[in-house]
Amino acid sequence: MNEREGSARWLAAAGVAAVAWWLAYTHLTEFSDAVVRLAGVDPAAHLGSALGFFVYESPKVLLLLAAIVFLMGVIHTFVSPERTRALLSGRRLGIGNVMAAGLGVVTPFCSCSAVPLFIGFLQAGVPLGVTFSFLISAPMVNEVALTLLFGMLGWKVAGLYLALGLTVAIVAGLVIGRLGMEPYLEDWVRALQNSQPGSRRADAPMTWAERIRAGLAHDREVVGKVWTYILLGVALGAGIHGYVPQDFIAGIMGKNVWWAVPAAVVIGVPMYSNAAGIIPVVQALLAKGAALGTVLAFMMSVIALSAPEMIILRKVLKPRLIAVFAGVVAAGIVLVGYVFNAVL
Repeated sequence: MNEREGSARWLAAAGVAAVAWWLAYTHLTEFSDAVVRLAGVDPAAHLGSALGFFVYESPKVLLLLAAIVFLMGVIHTFVSPERTRALLSGRRLGIGNVMAAGLGVVTPFCSCSAVPLFIGFLQAGVPLGVTFSFLISAPMVNEVALTLLFGMLGWKVAGLYLALGLTVAIVAGLVIGRLGMEPYLEDWVRALQNSQPGSRRADAPMTWAERIRAGLAHDREVVGKVWTYILLGVALGAGIHGYVPQDFIAGIMGKNVWWAVPAAVVIGVPMYSNAAGIIPVVQALLAKGAALGTVLAFMMSVIALSAPEMIILRKVLKPRLIAVFAGVVAAGIVLVGYVFNAVL
């Protein structure tokens, strides 16, 4: 079999796999509902809600991780880490952080789903602070959140949320980048950053078969290391999603005291949802008398700084870097809450 025939077969197999991936990804809701029915659990009950959440989110995040890491492995064969680093480098005015935060606006991922892209950026050699700007903005400031906020609370709230959310993502990324926290990446991630595609002569480009095999090799290396953390993180999020009462949270956030905003952030961190899932909760909390800035700080902490995300990131980052990330972002979110309460 010559190289052209081999590449054609690999491309055909990749096409079939892509169709299978798309069918699986677009039928996760039906799959989750079917599992809950087969389990004989009431979907409206606490257990049914938690089970449905876990069965839906676990394959969703794993499918995203597998697809994105595979694509990054293939892209590695075209673009060197140095070229990607130059494109998203944090230059004098933080252009790389602005670009990464802006990319997050058009990627409507929840925090756990954004982690695969975060890993992919690190693979490609993007600076650490720039990758954090993306990781923060992708779940917190995207078109889903902005559209729902606009429809529910108007353009002033949506616009201020966009501006302050991007500011948090950019500034937090700049701070983390300035602190030089690269030594606190896990060793296997640092090895990925320093890895290069197999050296080849300039006159002997890689075939598509080799590029696809490179993508699969990246999948085996990355997914094989983090899948248990993903399942553990989503399980924690599912338990909280199904069992934490709204009335308790509303009672805390409705108090007109200085510590209401920090308390809302602390309450939100252990939870897990995407923007579309938390906006209805925001609406319910506001209807129960909670302050706008306090509720939005809660929302930001849920979708940008969740405990399940921390568990998944633990396989990628060392505890000190996770603590710095959480502290910087939490401080920014608290400030945003105070600004909203003061302005609106």
